[in-house]
Amino acid sequence: MVIRDRHAVAPPAPVFVNSSSPDRLSSSLKANTPLKFRGGVLGALAPFLVFLVGVSWLGISGAPDETGFGPILMVSLGVGVLLAQKPGHYAEAVIDGMSHRIVMLLILAWLLAGIMGILLRESGLIEALIWAASSTGVQGGNFVVATFIVCSIFSTATGTSLGTILVCAPLLYPTAGVLGADPAFTIGAVLAGATFGDNISPISDTTIASATTQEADLGGVVRSRMRYALPAGAAAVTVFALFGGADGATVDLRVQGDPASLIMLLVPAAVLTLLLRRTHLVVGLFAGIGLGIILGLVLGRFGLSDLLVLDRDNFIATGIILDGMRRAFGVSIFTILLMGLVGGLTASGLLDRVIAWVTHRATRPRDAEWWIFGSISGATLLTTHSAVAILTVGSLARQVGGNANVDQYRRANILDVTVCTYPFLLPFFIPTILAASMTAGISTMPTISPWTAGLHNVHSWSLLIVLIATIAMGKRTHSQTQTTVPTSLG
Repeated sequence: MVIRDRHAVAPPAPVFVNSSSPDRLSSSLKANTPLKFRGGVLGALAPFLVFLVGVSWLGISGAPDETGFGPILMVSLGVGVLLAQKPGHYAEAVIDGMSHRIVMLLILAWLLAGIMGILLRESGLIEALIWAASSTGVQGGNFVVATFIVCSIFSTATGTSLGTILVCAPLLYPTAGVLGADPAFTIGAVLAGATFGDNISPISDTTIASATTQEADLGGVVRSRMRYALPAGAAAVTVFALFGGADGATVDLRVQGDPASLIMLLVPAAVLTLLLRRTHLVVGLFAGIGLGIILGLVLGRFGLSDLLVLDRDNFIATGIILDGMRRAFGVSIFTILLMGLVGGLTASGLLDRVIAWVTHRATRPRDAEWWIFGSISGATLLTTHSAVAILTVGSLARQVGGNANVDQYRRANILDVTVCTYPFLLPFFIPTILAASMTAGISTMPTISPWTAGLHNVHSWSLLIVLIATIAMGKRTHSQTQTTVPTSLG
């Protein structure tokens, strides 16, 4: 399939960053004086190589959740300290990366979303959804397709892939087993839907970063990106419908739910409405928690005493709030340590040197596009962070692509489509780890590893195939009139 990017003629629109977008890199992570490492370039890359090898091994081996990645990250940081010529400066770069505002926003959002998820579970919403789905006959592969569509709508509306996984996975995954849907394809459909919105939403951080770094208007970028997203989405729907059913599974009509619990759907609906109105993600999640508590109390699904239980004999506290918070502990520690590793690599200045080297080596359009694709792929694999990767190689894509007459919309699309593949496919990225962690602790459903979840994300695999085919065969256009957008990411 050949896909052609046509530049939009709409006037440039201001770029506004949705407060729910966590994926931005602080300029504070970039040191004024590059750090030097024993062994030169290999020494600077060594911490990330240890990290990638370790987490890949754990992911393929079926690590139970992201907490198992913590020791690997600690070892990686230790390697950085040993190899840095000035260990103290490396430590400061690591702390700078850990303490960035993005990290705090992520952790707070995960804590709040975990509480909201437990409230919805305790309210009987899962059983009510099972009852509703079985009453309408949606089951098997059709339920997997419905999961993909629901998650696509939510992620497009909110611009947050991680928020989509956090809100949708706890509701849809437990329901899948009862309705005869394949567990691996179901969690793959959650990832696929999160990918879809992250790729095309005008309020997604990756959409904004790719448009801004290439000086393209946001509306034109979104319109041109549909030529990638829609074919990949159609392929995903087809595969999910054909192979999403579980072998020999039947709907267990003995599982009865109380239809009254369907009113709890007002909770995610309220959060979605607030996010669409550009309300801060944290404010929206607090509002969802408050509404969930009120509705749960009115329905009699739990009491005030269930929210926080004090076990004075054993000197511990339990309850709904703590159960929800504990779900975020593992991924929070993982993120803190990972951002420290990113801070150390960024401070080495290696990424800036790579950009300067590539700029002089791609003059033809196809060569430039392969360089952009390769550079953003490498940055994504090294940083494991989508928007960080875009901001890292954005100037390379603009300079190399511009010199080779590659249209700014096409450059933006190569950047964004690429970062919407690897993080949703490979087992050492937060989206796959988070999706897999949502499958743990459910008695009626198996725990899915990050590797298996990524393998069953048909949409991201299709996006990668479409992108490679486009670069190899697509006709390239060049915008005669360069449009610009504000460069501030908020």
